[in-house]
Amino acid sequence: MRRKRNIKRDIPGDRVYGALIVTKLINYIMLDGRKATAESLVYEALTAAGKEMEQEPLAVLEEAIRNTSPVLEVRSRRVGGATYQIPKEVRPERRLQLSLRWIVEASRARKPRRSMSEALAQELVLAAKGEGNAVKKKENMHRMAEANRAFAHFAW
Repeated sequence: MRRKRNIKRDIPGDRVYGALIVTKLINYIMLDGRKATAESLVYEALTAAGKEMEQEPLAVLEEAIRNTSPVLEVRSRRVGGATYQIPKEVRPERRLQLSLRWIVEASRARKPRRSMSEALAQELVLAAKGEGNAVKKKENMHRMAEANRAFAHFAW
């Protein structure tokens, strides 16, 4: 029997910018269903990052996502008793998912600050400049994919 297909639901844009990316970021930041808290935190971080970079906040977020989105990733595959790390191209939806997840994880890791909004703003600015922990994570993933390029023929 086949599995049930995953239904993709349309997510509405956020209240301030009307952007899907910001809504997804809010949902990644949200803990215990506290959406209002997550919204205020993300909007504070975006305005702070926009002021620091002297750009529009949405442009800073898009640049940060562009700099942290991986093109290749490695997936484990068993072939004849051995497990190989096979490099594969990343789908666009997963690129956005990984990018946002890494930005949020990096900002939570730099938490010994006054607030999470400041940590998120700092991480967004660093990612937009091509620096920071989220960008390092992307580079590590690309390095692993490049190192295992010899096993690409096992992908199907």
